[in-house]
Amino acid sequence: MELPEDLRYALELELSTLSPKRLAKLASELSDRYRTGKQTGRKSFIESQGDVDAYAAFRMPATFAAVYSVLKQVQEGLPDWNPQTLLDAGAGPGTVMWAVAAIYNDLNSITLLEREECMIALGKKLAKHASSISIQKAEWVKTDITNIWETTSHDIVTASYVLGELNEQHRNAFLKKLWMLTRGTLIIIEPGTPAGFSRIKQAREQLINEGGLLIAPCPHNLSCPMAIDNWCHFYQRLSRSRLHRQIKAGELSYEDEKFSFIAVSRKMGEAVSGRILRHPQIRKGHIEFEVCCSEGISKRIITRKDKELFRNAKNLSWGSILPPRK
Repeated sequence: MELPEDLRYALELELSTLSPKRLAKLASELSDRYRTGKQTGRKSFIESQGDVDAYAAFRMPATFAAVYSVLKQVQEGLPDWNPQTLLDAGAGPGTVMWAVAAIYNDLNSITLLEREECMIALGKKLAKHASSISIQKAEWVKTDITNIWETTSHDIVTASYVLGELNEQHRNAFLKKLWMLTRGTLIIIEPGTPAGFSRIKQAREQLINEGGLLIAPCPHNLSCPMAIDNWCHFYQRLSRSRLHRQIKAGELSYEDEKFSFIAVSRKMGEAVSGRILRHPQIRKGHIEFEVCCSEGISKRIITRKDKELFRNAKNLSWGSILPPRK
């Protein structure tokens, strides 16, 4: 996938005067902090203008890709749902709203909660170039989500790459509040690492206990069957811009963003027979899938004997819904 043309243009314009070499160093440091969760004496992941520049060049495209991929799974589970209002907590420069607006055309009201003034400033600059009126008119609220804050309920509520910055006590209260403010669906996204998935798994259990109905990726509301030494995550392939390749010092024209997530709704979604958890293994005469379903995690083999099913199975990938047996 590629970034929307208006967002790509806005980012290139914002970063056009900066040194790729310096951005590469800043992006590497920021990447390490997100991956390990260690801030080495810092109060937050983003503290300086350099951090903001690195986020815009390196993390914003990857985060957009993850959110967009998650929203496509939510669309599968709630095909007739058309949210009109968005609340994004810990919004950064508004990455989530760009992805939501790209998926849901009826979006007409956006509220963004963000602590760092430099992130809000970047978000407002980028929003000026948006083709979406809802992005241009988004309401930015400067607030620390670990403190007391109030807002109204919204159709879609999101928090991406935020839980890792909260201690467990703040995390539980934060999730409870987000769910209270959710009129339709709550989406939580974390890095596709064992630590990121651990936070998602805990959030999953808490939100089920609050009465939430899982829409994606889980095909059921039962206990998570993932083994303790494993983790559930997905990926989205994103085309790299020229600047992105310079920063990453990579020759590949793309990168894969890995993430863990849950989408929890107040409305029952479409029944899902199973979710593919890894790359399908294509063998001679058959395709092997690792699938999460209501019976747990198991292997599913589709052979050439079932011609129609086999033909359709060749188009399935990691994260796809596996059609039920006939």
